[in-house]
Amino acid sequence: MYYAILAYHEEDIVESWSEKEDAALMTDLLEINDRMVRRKSLGPAARLGSTQNAVTLRGAGAGMVIDGPFAETKEQLLGFYVVDFPTIDEAIEAARELRHANPTAVYEIRPILLYLPGASLPSGEGN
Repeated sequence: MYYAILAYHEEDIVESWSEKEDAALMTDLLEINDRMVRRKSLGPAARLGSTQNAVTLRGAGAGMVIDGPFAETKEQLLGFYVVDFPTIDEAIEAARELRHANPTAVYEIRPILLYLPGASLPSGEGN
């Protein structure tokens, strides 16, 4: 079964980390990614850009584009993982590994009801 592990954090805290602190965290997280890849449990994963650069489309018809994320919250969605585990308990355990590397983050685990992998994206800006 596919699960989404959604990573939330206070954006101001993440943006306050030094390059060295951020690099150390990413090293730890990439080790976990590598383990899940070896177990053939990890699908797409992404670290999202700042909500300062985000827009939201909402409303009737063609909709209206407004600045920022869709909700005012203390924590913002800053990344996600798509994982494949037989049970939600195993997906929770994967989220615990991620939380061990980044203990101030919050992880939401949700079953994915429809997964369409789409085409591979070419390497380019933003990657």
